[in-house]
Amino acid sequence: MNLITDPILTLSDGDKVSLPGLFAAMTKGTARGFPSLRPHQRPAWHMFLAQLGALALWRAGRTDPPTTEREWAEVLRGLTPDHPDDAPWRLIVAERDKPAFMQPPVPEGTRLDKIETTPDALDMLITARNHDLKRAVAWRAAPEDWIFALVSLQTCEGYGGAHQYGIARMNRGSSSRPMLGLAPAGDGGTSLDPSAWWGRDVRRLLEARGAGRTNGLGSPGGHALLWLLDWPEGRQLDIRHLDPWFVEICRRVRLVETEGKIAARRGASRAARIDAEAFKGNVDDPWAPIERMNGKALTLSNRDFDYRMLCDLMFSGNWAVPLLAEAGDGETGGMLLAAEAFSRGNTKTEGFKSRVVPIPGKIVRFLSSDTTAMLSRAQMTEIAGFDKALRDALVLMMAHGEWDAVEKKHYARTGPACRRFDRAADRLFFPSLWRRIESRQYGDDAAFKAKYDFLSDLKKSAEIELKAALPTLPCSAILRPRAEARARRAFMRTLRGDDACRDLFSRDKGG
Repeated sequence: MNLITDPILTLSDGDKVSLPGLFAAMTKGTARGFPSLRPHQRPAWHMFLAQLGALALWRAGRTDPPTTEREWAEVLRGLTPDHPDDAPWRLIVAERDKPAFMQPPVPEGTRLDKIETTPDALDMLITARNHDLKRAVAWRAAPEDWIFALVSLQTCEGYGGAHQYGIARMNRGSSSRPMLGLAPAGDGGTSLDPSAWWGRDVRRLLEARGAGRTNGLGSPGGHALLWLLDWPEGRQLDIRHLDPWFVEICRRVRLVETEGKIAARRGASRAARIDAEAFKGNVDDPWAPIERMNGKALTLSNRDFDYRMLCDLMFSGNWAVPLLAEAGDGETGGMLLAAEAFSRGNTKTEGFKSRVVPIPGKIVRFLSSDTTAMLSRAQMTEIAGFDKALRDALVLMMAHGEWDAVEKKHYARTGPACRRFDRAADRLFFPSLWRRIESRQYGDDAAFKAKYDFLSDLKKSAEIELKAALPTLPCSAILRPRAEARARRAFMRTLRGDDACRDLFSRDKGG
């Protein structure tokens, strides 16, 4: 099972291709998807292919990706010139002192005692009590399932317990490797075209290296495919000696074949493979947002990629936007903003988070502008005004219409309705933001109309939640009519008194 020569990988049209065949298909734009790829493996697989493709082309002195399988095989083998037997590209290599694909050589005397019989058990995914996504069920796994699991584990895993260390490209072991990037929009929807996305990222990486855009941490031309290197027990790699695009490995793993079936043998290590803890994930990863104040890579924790998070990352100035989330010169067509990461805790995951936001071509050049930052802040303030109005109405209802009777426990019960409103606001946020940015080209009336439409949509969404919630809240029957009337009046009074929402009522009055 040699990735260079054997058709192991399945494409969405049913074709089977080798790794060079896959790169050739992606160069020609014919690889549309990977049906065997699990959703949470997508960011790891995309980043791996982009890093590997860019490394291979740069080492070969090429900026134009070849279009044939034969040429790609030659370019990829250029990364492993000391291995004419293709050992680094084989899934299974019996000699443990040689590398195998994403599997470093095993030091003499090192034990690999833990056996995994399915690729999903090897994968990085950790679920809460095995509820959300069952583990160790892929009994009929194909070789490509092991490939995807190896890439996911070795390039995105965090701390997994004693002597199970995570990757360098995350803030700490309980963090995760984030991916924030732009991709060509293609059909205009939210579907990511893997070929176009890969081609764009490889081109941008090569352009950046040609222009000298690195943070100076690594050494272009240094160690790149870390599974090629011996891993003496307790010995760590100095990140300053690695190529900035290095493809890392973090665990001792070897695949074996027994009675025609593949299994994985896993072992421990006394130290993380790369000595990079002090960098807190700030290691020139082209997909990782870096917090400017403390120099740390993004830790998603238990959050989502909602409008607040994305606006903070992209527009606030609090974060250094990663290279591949910036629009390049000449990128004027529609784009997709892709944000994906695991929400991780201490040796657990709290879900795979994914968000894809379409960006019209007219807006792409404004992504880093002060106008976009200003309007995004304005919309968040406007949403907060409606959220307060909704809360005020609901707590007054539970207090039988008497403000003096409002208690802290009443605010706690507003959570479900306010969360539903916030999800509605999230759906409205970016389409409205793009309209408001574009409308400024057409004068004050157009800009006011775009703002008014957003406020009107927010008001409708808040009123839907208010109407749905009022009958469900506790209130004595005799006081309910009065309490509901006062709640509705409080809702409108709060909105009219909010500076951010006032324009809604000036239009209502014909202003």
